[in-house]
Amino acid sequence: MARRGENRILVTFGCTDCRERTYNSNKSRRNDPQRMELNKYCPRCRTHTLHREVR
Repeated sequence: MARRGENRILVTFGCTDCRERTYNSNKSRRNDPQRMELNKYCPRCRTHTLHREVR
């Protein structure tokens, strides 16, 4: 069972060009309160693009 008040949450990353959501990860609410941004490969665009956390 998950502990009460869990700090790690599941986040989804979406491509900033085509808006497709292709990656999932988890992050700590305490260490990263803002939205994360990563350069990842987008299979729809077929190139590396900036992926931003989607809520």
